[in-house]
Amino acid sequence: MKKISYFLSALAMLTVVSCGTTSTVPVTGRKQHILVSDEEVLSLSKQEYTNYMKTAKVSTNFANTAMVKRVGQRLANAVETYLREHNQAGEIKNYSWEFNLVQDNSANAFCMPGGKIVVYEGLLPITQNENALAIVLGHEIAHAVAKHSAEQISTQKRQQMGAQVLGAVLSGAGVSSNTSDIAQGVFGLGSKFSSLHYSRKNESEADYMGLIFAAMAGYDPSVAVSFWQRMASSSQNTTPAFLSDHPSDAKRISDIKGWLPEALKYYKPVAATTTTTKKSTTTKKSTTTKKKSSTKRRR
Repeated sequence: MKKISYFLSALAMLTVVSCGTTSTVPVTGRKQHILVSDEEVLSLSKQEYTNYMKTAKVSTNFANTAMVKRVGQRLANAVETYLREHNQAGEIKNYSWEFNLVQDNSANAFCMPGGKIVVYEGLLPITQNENALAIVLGHEIAHAVAKHSAEQISTQKRQQMGAQVLGAVLSGAGVSSNTSDIAQGVFGLGSKFSSLHYSRKNESEADYMGLIFAAMAGYDPSVAVSFWQRMASSSQNTTPAFLSDHPSDAKRISDIKGWLPEALKYYKPVAATTTTTKKSTTTKKSTTTKKKSSTKRRR
């Protein structure tokens, strides 16, 4: 009877794990199973972001700050247009876009759910231009759009519940507590490596989606190769790829080269408005000159 009780407890935990919602990631079409609601994730994100910005030093470089906000908003507009055109307009309510440049010499950027994105000043010498910055911001926006944070939280929930299930089953089977602890420790180790691999999958998906988003916004996605090559040259990270939560530099660059033909299909360069204005002004001046010349002949 006792074993049946443990079995039922384990079954109940597995039932909780199986609950949640299934959705489709935009652009890639990948199915994902999430155990937390958008409201829960966004509430936590807002709280953490507010706390971070209270201690962060906002950049005093007005030109660079304006660039980050300009590029970010252009990408956000392109993403929202895509969602509307693909019957996913309901997702737009989850975003409250905000782009900030902070005083930090690290070559880094991060995104919180809901579209709260922070760029460190140390990244700009490596991006060097707006196109490369768009690659970074596109990648960060992709994390928000693909709900990678919610996925990671869901993965952790499954791992915790899995460990509890394993403990309950082993205890119910009469296994000693010491053996049970060791077994759960092994399970935890396996889960850790599984989680790392899962995170690398998220990073690769964000790389791909980021290329597409940059192209949709009128930024040349091909600059991603040279940007990541510069990032690789500046990186001091020697962590083996199989222990890292990011793809290796070589794999990331190789993947991007393979994705470029698809990304370029979305690329439509945005014409500079200044060029058009100058041409229009020149034409008007020419017309005015002709009128004066004609008046003189009549006299």
